[in-house]
Formats: sequence, C-alpha cells, structure tokens
Amino acid sequence: MWKGRFSENTAQAVQKFTQSLDLDWALASYDIDGSIAHARMLGSVGLIPADEARQIEDGLSRIREEIASGALVPAQELEDVHMNIESRLIELLGPTGARLHTGRSRNDQVAVTMRLFLRDRLHRIGSGMDALLAVMLERAARHRDIIVPGFTHLQQAQPISMGHYWMAHFSAFSRDCDRLLFALESLRECPLGAGALAGSTLPLDREMTARELGFARPTRNSLDTVAQRDYMADYHSFAVTFATHCSRLAEDFVIYSSREFGWLLLPDAFCTGSSMMPQKKNPDVLELLRGKTGQILGHFLDLLVTLKGLPMTYDRDLQEDKRGLQASLRTVEDMLAVLVPLLSAVEVDGEKAAEGMNDGFLLATDVAEYLVARGVPFRQAHGMVGGLVKECIARKKGLFDLTRDEWKALLPEAGEDLFPLLSLRSAVERRNTYGGTAFDQVAKQIEEGKTFLESFRESFKR
Repeated sequence: MWKGRFSENTAQAVQKFTQSLDLDWALASYDIDGSIAHARMLGSVGLIPADEARQIEDGLSRIREEIASGALVPAQELEDVHMNIESRLIELLGPTGARLHTGRSRNDQVAVTMRLFLRDRLHRIGSGMDALLAVMLERAARHRDIIVPGFTHLQQAQPISMGHYWMAHFSAFSRDCDRLLFALESLRECPLGAGALAGSTLPLDREMTARELGFARPTRNSLDTVAQRDYMADYHSFAVTFATHCSRLAEDFVIYSSREFGWLLLPDAFCTGSSMMPQKKNPDVLELLRGKTGQILGHFLDLLVTLKGLPMTYDRDLQEDKRGLQASLRTVEDMLAVLVPLLSAVEVDGEKAAEGMNDGFLLATDVAEYLVARGVPFRQAHGMVGGLVKECIARKKGLFDLTRDEWKALLPEAGEDLFPLLSLRSAVERRNTYGGTAFDQVAKQIEEGKTFLESFRESFKR
C-alpha cells in the first residue's frame, strides 16, 4: 500500500513482526460495518457515484460471508484485517473497490473498528453483570434470616445477617456496573473522518457516519481521536475493580467453606477432587477466580505503560493495545460465566455458623453499648467489658455460660434488662440504623438493589 514511496519490498521478517492478524482478524465484521457506513457517506456527499457506493456495500457484504464461511483466508503480507478486506474488495470490484479508502486513514479506521468491537463486548458483559446482581439479590433474600459471624482482621467481630453479607458484595458489584456504564459512555463518539491525524480536505459528513454506526456524535479533535486510548483504559478500570471484587469474594468463600469454618457449602459441581487424597473437595474455581485477577491487572498496567511515553499522535506501539484488551475481555466473560451459576448454588449452614459463635464474645460490643445507654462513657464501658472478656477467658467460659450471679459479680452495672439482649438474633435485629445488618434493613437493601438493577437494565437499552 506504500510501494510508491519505497524502492525495496518489505522484508519477510518485518512482515512477520509487524502483522497484527492474530489480533484483528476477529474484528473483521466490525471493520466491514465501519466501511459500509463510510461508503454510504461517500456516496451521499458525491465523492463517489451512488451506484459505486452500492457496489462497495454489496462487495463488503459478500466479503463478510466469505470470512464467516472460512473461504477468505487472510494474507500475512497484507499486515492486518483492514488491508485484507480492502484488497479482496479491489479483487471483486477493481477501481471501484479502490475508492473505498477515500477520505480515510487506517488510523481512524482502526479507531472506529475497535470502538464498535468494544461496544458490543461491553453489552455482553453487561448481560453477565445483570445476571450476577440478580443472583446476589436472590441469595440475599434466601439467606436473610441466617446469622453468621462478621469479621475484621479475619477475627470474629459481630454477628450479621447472611443476607447483609450478600448485599455487601452486591453493593461492590453495583459500583462496578456504574464503571461499566462509564466505559460504555466513553464509546459514544465516532472517530471516522479524523483521518491520519488532521481531518480531511474532502467534504466528509462525519455526522452521517456517526449516525449510521449508532454513535451519538463525531469525535471533537482529530489529533486526540488518533492518539487517545482512554476508552480502553476506562474498560480496564472497570475490569480491574470487578476482578478484585471477585477475588475478595472468592477468598471469603475459600475460607468459610473450609473444615475449620465449614458453614458455607459449595456445590460439588464447582469443586474438584484430589488425584491422591480421596476425601478432598477443593475450591479450584474460586482459586482460579483469584488467580485470573492478576492477569487482568497486568493487562491494564501493560496499556498504561505503553501509553505513558508516546508522542502525539499515532505510533505503532498502539497496535499492541488489542492484545491485553482481548485477553482481559475473554477473562472477564469467563469469570462471569462460572461465577453466576456457582453463587446460585451456594448454601449456608446456619447451625454450623452458630456453633462457631457459641462463646458469645461477638456480643461484647452490645454489652458496652448497653452500658453507654445507662450513662457510662464509652471508653470506660469498653474497658469494663474488655475486663469481663478477659475474666471469662481465664475461667474458660463464654458470655453465654455466665450465670446471672456471675454477671452481677463481674459487671455490677448490669441490670435485668441486659439479659434479653444477650442473643445473636437480638444483636442483629437491634442494629437497625440505615444500611445496618438488621433483618428489616437488609430487606430495604434488597428492595433498593432491585431498583438499581432495573435502572441498570434500562441504561443498557438506551
């Protein structure tokens, strides 16, 4: 395509090194969509005859079918998907096919192809996030009345509703949905017409191509259009945070399903066994969710390192932006595909969870707050209850094991009205501040979650 300037053919080693067909052949259909819109615009503004614009569109449709059937095999010497398609079009239409690239550079051509591709994939991911949020809401409602320990520093802290736990992850994933929508919003501008970097001397109708391809408007600066990869960074930002949230959930489930905890029950279909130890039930899927998170983080870092030192506008380094993007997209889709059915089958053993809290120490804060309600300054109350726990440990007893006389002796400030409060259920029910773990508050969170999910679905329809 540049032989007019050069006196030597491109070396085969260079052809092999610079080709990008392993990355972009999968983008062929999106490239054809962009080319059809461009051809229609060229015909509309009179840069090519209307009948030739129709011939080009028909030829591109035929090429799409040839690619889908495998009849068209890309040639490495043509470097990329864009030149392979154009070359085949010229084979089919002769000089008419050669008119397609009028007013266009591979720079804005690649940019629109990538936006079309990414927009489509983000909608697929959006469907996966929809399913993930839905299963979180279902689990929260199912397990709302089950009490489990809440942790800080992986030490038992206070009793919580398991529904509250599910809604905690729902909240995190809902923020990921907001980030996904932001990434989708960054794809609303159409790059076609920016040219190599400076626009065109030809009377291109950029608004028309934007409309044809479903964009809200053309990009506003041709230099920035060619140079920027913010829309990819926005996707990666979503992906990294989403994967980190998945990894945290997976770590929790690995711990809570272990024999030492044992109150979270993983479905056999999402676990594996041991080649040597017959008794093993390994949470391999959860461990792989953790492991793949590092890959997604690496792809984001790869893009940022590539971008940080590039001058305006296009540099060939940017060819490699697709590699990490495509790998990250595949991984996120795979994670969603396995996470949703896994979570839908997770169960909770409330009795086993209660066994782990039978010393009653999770109620220490409740006792301190009881004293505060009777006028004791909190720091003083904290020290008094801390001393009570210390004495219980020395006596090898839990709070639930103390008799009324022992309570009176160890904590003289305790009145008869304390004892009805000394239950896990009471501790959960009384944490009724907005966003708290009380069963009624969890029910409100679930309703708010349903409203968010409906809003998210509507956003993807627009």
